[in-house]
Amino acid sequence: MAVKLTKNEQKLQKDRLKQFQRYLPTLQLKKQQLQMVIRQIETEVEQMRQQQKQLVLAMQVWIAVFNENTDFSDELDLDTLIRIDRVERSVGNIAGVSIPIFKKLSFQSISYDLDDYPLWVDQALKSLRDVSRFDALIATLEQQVRLLNRELRTTSQRVNLFEKVKIPEAKENIRKIAIYLGDQQTAAVVRGKIAKKKLVKEA
Repeated sequence: MAVKLTKNEQKLQKDRLKQFQRYLPTLQLKKQQLQMVIRQIETEVEQMRQQQKQLVLAMQVWIAVFNENTDFSDELDLDTLIRIDRVERSVGNIAGVSIPIFKKLSFQSISYDLDDYPLWVDQALKSLRDVSRFDALIATLEQQVRLLNRELRTTSQRVNLFEKVKIPEAKENIRKIAIYLGDQQTAAVVRGKIAKKKLVKEA
């Protein structure tokens, strides 16, 4: 894009350069903050997955017994004793990004006859609820990462735009205008000297 070679344009370009240079550190800081938070959440997700894995491993005995037990009728299937009621989330804010915050996972209250199930069922149900909570929490954290990654991409693009395009462009425009105005001033001085010599000769 052609730039006007005038003093007004020079001032405009200098003002833009100051604005870009003032805004760039804020963008860079936001980018660093987003990268740091994303790493923290990803670490948290990994820890949650490990805890969930340990819980599932501890449940393997019950799962094996449950799968091999043909005494349970379909009506007494353990899955019928666990029904998610709702997932409660609030809204948080990180670096200007609205993100979901996991609060709790609630289950429907389902009563059952203790005589119909072995003793380990109570503990198995508690563990299955805990596994479901991990699923809901991990899903919420992964949603946070998706939203923050999207904002990080936008912020990185802006940082690159300022660093690699806008600031160098403004500097180059200021340089071009300064050279042109300098040449114009020199030419004016030369013309003045020539005119003065003519006047001296004529006198």
